[in-house]
This record gives sequence, C-alpha cells and structure tokens, in this order.
Amino acid sequence: MTTRPRFHLAFPVRDLAEARAFYGQLLGCQEGRSSDEWVDFDFFGHQIVAHLSRSEGGAEGQNRVDGKDIPVRHFGVILEMPEWRVLAAGLKKAGRDFLVEPGVRFEGLPGEQATLFIRDPSGNALEFKAFADETMVFAR
Repeated sequence: MTTRPRFHLAFPVRDLAEARAFYGQLLGCQEGRSSDEWVDFDFFGHQIVAHLSRSEGGAEGQNRVDGKDIPVRHFGVILEMPEWRVLAAGLKKAGRDFLVEPGVRFEGLPGEQATLFIRDPSGNALEFKAFADETMVFAR
C-alpha cells in the first residue's frame, strides 16, 4: 500500500441537514457521496458516514480519565498541534459547548496531550487531540 491506511466510520444522526452544517460548515469536512439517508465526509483524511437514524440515542457510559468524565462511546482524530489550536479557537469562537474544555491532559507524563470533547447535534461525542511529541501517542 502506498498510502497510510484510512479508517471508515459510520454513525447515527437524527438530521442530515444538521450533520452537514456541523461536519461540513463548522468542522470544514468536505462532503462526498450522499443519498436521502446518508452522507460521506472527509474527516481529516478519513471517511465518516452520517446515517439517518431517528431511533438511535440514549444514555451512555462515562469513564473517569485524568479527573474528567469521558464518554465511553466517542470518535475523533489526532491533529498536529497547530491544527488543534486553530480548531479549539474556532469552536470557542462559534460558541460551542464542550464536554471537556480544551486543555492538556496527563501533563508532564507519558502520553501528554492537548484534548477537547464536543457533541454533534445528534449527541455523538467527538474528541480532538494533539501531541507536542508524536512519540507519545502510544506511550505508557
């Protein structure tokens, strides 16, 4: 394979127009193929697919991580630190509510990372993170 592997993730949304506004306009993800029931997005080089599903939702578990309640079911992407800072500033400027405010987790420890959590309009939890030192991604 000449390029790095990319992931594909399909997830439920309650409204495709909301998904297009959130992923396409707010996050800047280019839209790909679509139908009346789903839409593809280029999520930082990966393919995500928002599928219309009015029956999804409900309570989800949380785990305590570095003093914060983290939703068990979430997805996201690891960005370069400058990209992460731009995204965090843009989300703050847009007045988005954060599940976990932008900040540094595991400071001074292996795995130190900048992170933030938000929800899309359908309630899906997303994490965006960055490492000052890429060798720390899987550090123990």
